[in-house]
Order: sequence, then C-alpha cells, then structure tokens
Amino acid sequence: MAIVKVWITDDCTACNLCVDTCPEVFELPDDIAEVIEGADFSEYEDEIIEAAESCPVEAIQYEEEED
Repeated sequence: MAIVKVWITDDCTACNLCVDTCPEVFELPDDIAEVIEGADFSEYEDEIIEAAESCPVEAIQYEEEED
C-alpha cells in the first residue's frame, strides 16, 4: 500500500530522530518536527515507516491508501 498522508502529533519532543532517518520528508524548524510541504512520500515509504516505528513518543503518524 502507498502512503498518502504523513503528520506529526503535538506529542513530538523534537528529538530529531525522524529528521536523521528521513531528512527528505521531515524537518525540525522549531520545537516540533514537521513534514516538509510537497514531500514525495512514495520515494521514502520505508524511511517514513522506520521513523514512525522508532519515534519514542509515537508522534509520527501516516495513512496508507486503501485497496
């Protein structure tokens, strides 16, 4: 399935793990990580999933396209 949406909840602690894992999709401009506007999720699905699974506070969420 393809990832169609990625977002970060307010639980983010700005640990920078997501940016280290996938800087093409995530950035840390302030006190909370953000998804880069216009990022191509299809190119980095494995990295997005890895970042979400590694997030210590489970702040990274994503939605997959349904069949």
